[in-house]
Amino acid sequence: MDYSDLIDPAMWQFIRATARHYPADAAELSIAEQRRVYDAMCRAFAVGRPDHITVVDSRVGAVGLRHYSAGGGGASIVYFHGGGFVMGGLDSHDDVCAEICAATGYDVIAVDYRLAPEHRHPAMFDDALVATRHVFNMSSQPVLLCGDSAGGNLAAAVAHTLRNTVTQITGQLLIYPALGGDLASGSYVRHAAAPMLSRDDVIFYQTIRVEGQPPCDDPTYAPLMDREFAGLPPTVVISAECDPLSDDGRDYCERIATADGMSYWINEPGLVHGYLRARHSVPRAEQSFARITSALHDLGRGVWPGDD
Repeated sequence: MDYSDLIDPAMWQFIRATARHYPADAAELSIAEQRRVYDAMCRAFAVGRPDHITVVDSRVGAVGLRHYSAGGGGASIVYFHGGGFVMGGLDSHDDVCAEICAATGYDVIAVDYRLAPEHRHPAMFDDALVATRHVFNMSSQPVLLCGDSAGGNLAAAVAHTLRNTVTQITGQLLIYPALGGDLASGSYVRHAAAPMLSRDDVIFYQTIRVEGQPPCDDPTYAPLMDREFAGLPPTVVISAECDPLSDDGRDYCERIATADGMSYWINEPGLVHGYLRARHSVPRAEQSFARITSALHDLGRGVWPGDD
């Protein structure tokens, strides 16, 4: 794939800036070194929180939470961070969560789930489920599930587990999620050597989650493995065009639609995996972030994005 025309100069500048902190072969580093360079990259792109956002850290059992509030409420967004199930935490996506809170006016609760390889699947899913149920107990507000990359996987897995059992989940929004698509076809082949995330990286992060071979029938590991897609909350998936994961979003939304659910897929042209960190430097990423927060705002009000 020739990305010289697909990716614009502003995005190339972001890709080069990222590589100065997080090299393309980072998955070959030790886990400790991966986390070190990932944290350094997150700090390099951090822009801080909007002044009016208040933040409180807490725990539910062993799971760390960070609660962002703009003072308005109206809905709660449970946010699961990306990082390949290996990296990231409350600090890596702190400014992203704070800006989502500011843009929507909703409370955002970020989840510090356990990471591999110290903790194998289903540890991270179990933490995501515990945190979501805790948010139900905290408030009667509508709840939205949201996450990027690995976090998008966890958000969807929670939605599948809780469908038809709770009414508080009024929507889910998944940002370039890893949902367990076919590694031998589609975008996994077309964008196997994409900037920022390669097919080999995806395989590494999939396999490090488990002991032995990855499961082939466990939707809490890969939501696309589920056999049933009815009963899911209204779903918006926003993928990056230049990303091996892009078809996961398309396939997931198609299966929900086939099951007579509400779903909408946006494949952002010219964007790459991890573009959330480019939302202040790349116009296309800024526009996508605005679509993300607008869709979250609509879902929290029980409105299908774009209907009003």
